[in-house]
Amino acid sequence: MTQIKIFTNQNISLGLIWLFHVSGIIGIIYSDASWFIKATPLNLMLSFILLLLNIERSKKTLFLVLLCFFVGMLAEIIGVKYGFIFGKYNYGEALGPKFMQVPFMMGIVWCILVFITGFIVQLFFETTWARIIVGIGLMLFLDLVMEPVAPILDFWSFESGLASFNNYIGWAVIAFPLQFIFHKVKLHTDGSFAFHLYFLQFLFFTILLLKINTLGI
Repeated sequence: MTQIKIFTNQNISLGLIWLFHVSGIIGIIYSDASWFIKATPLNLMLSFILLLLNIERSKKTLFLVLLCFFVGMLAEIIGVKYGFIFGKYNYGEALGPKFMQVPFMMGIVWCILVFITGFIVQLFFETTWARIIVGIGLMLFLDLVMEPVAPILDFWSFESGLASFNNYIGWAVIAFPLQFIFHKVKLHTDGSFAFHLYFLQFLFFTILLLKINTLGI
């Protein structure tokens, strides 16, 4: 008789990220919104740590984490300073401590997005180019949902009010080499944690977007 293990590393991780995100949604909409918004960096960092716990721990993983973090941070610093990668924008205070006007957490965000989209497309596509193109598409789709909510949550805001088409072109340009290297390095995971984390990010920002006129923050 085969025993079914309930308290596995993956199941505990999935339970925690669902708890974090659902609590955040409920808290921002119905409770002390400012407290939950301030907890965003903690939520992102915990999600990132749990993501790392559910993939192979190797030199390849460390290399990709450092690559995504530093490339993401550099792109954001150039973007904020010169305004030609993503458009003219500035970061608020909700994402925590900054370096050269860019929250360190944005480097983590780039890591999370590249990793979870990369693992998801591995489940459905065999060729590297299909994985890269769809992976970039998934990153852009999530950014599209995030953009209208970000200024309200004091994440970031564009001088023109809304993100321009240049923002999405910039995302694609930066994401392309990261996705390419990710799929060439070939990390291993079963993909389910990445899928759940992507879905929860989408759910979080979609629900807030639907409530955008009633948040009162």
